[in-house]
Amino acid sequence: MVQETVPVVLHPFSKYLREDMMPHIWCQGCGNGVLVNAFVHALDELQTDLDKLVVVSGIGCIGRTAGYMNADSFHTTHGRALPFATGVKLANPELEVVVISGDGDLFAIGGNHFIHAARRNMGIKVLCANNLNYGMTGGQQGPTTPLESVTTTSPYGNIENPFNLVHLAAASGATYVARWTSLHVRRLTQSIKKMLQKEGFCFIEMLSPCPEIYGRYNKMRSGLEMMGWFKKASVVESFSDPSKADITADRIVVGEFVDISKLSYEKMLHEKISKINERAMEKVS
Repeated sequence: MVQETVPVVLHPFSKYLREDMMPHIWCQGCGNGVLVNAFVHALDELQTDLDKLVVVSGIGCIGRTAGYMNADSFHTTHGRALPFATGVKLANPELEVVVISGDGDLFAIGGNHFIHAARRNMGIKVLCANNLNYGMTGGQQGPTTPLESVTTTSPYGNIENPFNLVHLAAASGATYVARWTSLHVRRLTQSIKKMLQKEGFCFIEMLSPCPEIYGRYNKMRSGLEMMGWFKKASVVESFSDPSKADITADRIVVGEFVDISKLSYEKMLHEKISKINERAMEKVS
């Protein structure tokens, strides 16, 4: 009796993911999968060498990405993704170092590291999944929670002014700054491709639905309802003033905000070291 062989169908991006780590832990309707999807699409279109890619994540829901990517990766302690990534880039400037983390990790406990990595113009690419709250630890108010939003620690509505992340990144010295939502998948993918080809510190913010916690507290009980909010409120205003790109219930300004050229820190450092070594050799000779 001849047995029929069943062909094995591979996922088109299986080489970029650790399939043994699947299925992922993210909630239904979460936007983190969209960010990873856009990221691997960009890697594939650029034919990125995975042996030269390092993915670093911090603590938070999106922090699991480091474990899902089939590349050298590291899951850091809370807020320390950028210092670790800085060390990797300085040790081997030829590596493509990408930080994928959340708004709480990057801009609360990790806020100081962010502004100084951008100020130095470290050659690190940062993707931030902004779900507007601390989604992994119970839905507490975070540094990006919009005014009047209800969270587990602001049951009567948030009264703290949130960070405008694209303004913060631009003011700190980033060479590329963009913001999209999980609805803008193609635009997000194109931005990631552009970012990966630039020199210096680059930052992309993606608004990510958190329907299980943030959404429920703010009358959006499904990922589809949150996507509806993104569709209704989003306005594309590329290269507009990032200081005016606040996120409110009625208006989300998306687009590219900064795209400039500037020598990266690691290149300047290695050039400086080379000159010092040359002078030392001249003195010896």
